[in-house]
This record gives sequence, structure tokens and C-alpha cells, in this order.
Amino acid sequence: MTLDAGMPSVRRAVLPVPMPRITRPGASALIDAIGVSVVSMVFFGWILLFSGVIEGVQTLRHRTGGHFFLHLLKAVFSIVLGVMLLRSPMAGLVVVTLLLASYFVVIGVFRIIAALTVQMPGSGWALVDGVITLILGILVWSQWPASGLWVIGLFIGINLITTGWAETMLAFSLRRLSKQAIA
Repeated sequence: MTLDAGMPSVRRAVLPVPMPRITRPGASALIDAIGVSVVSMVFFGWILLFSGVIEGVQTLRHRTGGHFFLHLLKAVFSIVLGVMLLRSPMAGLVVVTLLLASYFVVIGVFRIIAALTVQMPGSGWALVDGVITLILGILVWSQWPASGLWVIGLFIGINLITTGWAETMLAFSLRRLSKQAIA
């Protein structure tokens, strides 16, 4: 059985390389990096707007509890930031690009440390994932703010592929380990 069994023929034309299903969203993000970047900002704006409204409602419902003003402030900031991202997702891309670079650097370091300290089947792939994530963070940071338009979508796609591949390899290693334990 091939890795792309059951894949529609239209998708084979777009993604001709056989790949596990878990890495296909990353490949799609690579194809349209700018679109993924803008959509991610709009999506994040809606999440902030909805969470701010929910936080505000809960704050008013439980106003006799402690930290009323902190919860109210959080709700107002979430709503304002959500509306700003919805009104100007391109400006949000520049700011979020720097945050994403910081995130990739920190997560890459933690994944490298975890892969080196916790020995599990497939931890070599986790180490590769951590190194690639760290490199992506450094690359985003070095090109900021010029790369703000497309880099979020591109690196989200790459990160989805490497994480999906690492999880696929871990699953294969665990399957092999479970077969050895049964035998």
C-alpha cells in the first residue's frame, strides 16, 4: 500500500510527491504562503475578538469575585487587538512575524533539549525537528520586517511538515517496538 492511496487525482497533480497524510497541510501552506499568512491573521483576530467578548461577559457575571479590573482589562485588550487584526491583517503580519520568530527560536531550543535528554524511539527525528525549527526562527528574525508578508505562511507550512514527519517516524518506531514486545 502506498502512502498516497485514496488521494484524489486532482491532489496528485498539485502534490505529485507521495507523502503521509499528516504532512499534506504543510505542503498546501507552502504553495500559498501569502494566503496562509493573511488568513492566519484574520483567524487570530476572530479568536481574540471572541475570547475578549467571552471574557467580558464572564467578568460581568462574576464581578464580585477577585481581580475584576484585571479581567475587564484583559477583555478590552483582546477585543481591541482582535478588531485591529481584522481591520489591518497586513500590519498585524509584521508584528506577529517577530513574535513567531521568537516562538520558533524558543520551541526549537526546547525540542532540541527534550530530544537530547529524553531518549525515546524516534528521538532523532525530534532532534531534527528542533534544529529545523530553531533555524527557521533565526531566519525569520534576520529578515524581519521585510519578510512579514509571506514568512508566516511559509514557515507554518515547513513546521507542519517537519512536525508531521517527526510524529510519523515516532509512530513507526513505536509500532516496531510494540511488535518486538509481543514477539
